[in-house]
Amino acid sequence: MGELTVAVLLVVGSALMAVAALGILRMPDLFTRMQATTKAATLGVGLLLAAAAVEFGDLAVTTRVIAAAVFIAMTAPVAAHLLGRAAYFLGVPLWEKSVRDELRGRYNERAHALASMEELLGEGRLAPGRATRRGAYVHDISEKHQEAGPGGGMTAGN
Repeated sequence: MGELTVAVLLVVGSALMAVAALGILRMPDLFTRMQATTKAATLGVGLLLAAAAVEFGDLAVTTRVIAAAVFIAMTAPVAAHLLGRAAYFLGVPLWEKSVRDELRGRYNERAHALASMEELLGEGRLAPGRATRRGAYVHDISEKHQEAGPGGGMTAGN
């Protein structure tokens, strides 16, 4: 039973690693490549590590496997995010069939800061009636922004 479990974990983990490699070859731009490879490779490595833990069945090995899996699960997405952010701000082009670029016009290059919805509404750079990523419509946010008064942003209760 243990050998079958190890074999299944190894095969599925290896298949996910192959999918990650295929994602590098098949995806059209840097950002979709990173998304595909980070997810598949993280899960694939986790399954390969789980196979090692099951195979050895030792508490010391299992503890090291858990520590390595947690480390990979925590660092791979963060590293991909940072690489993607750096690539975006250096001007790496999006795929020509990308539907939208939600960061365009929201990043202040001098301050290295991303403008919030409230800041964009205050500057008049965001048109009312546009749906936001969170599902709220801009006119709903705009009304709250106007209620906050001329000097302030929104409070946690708004």
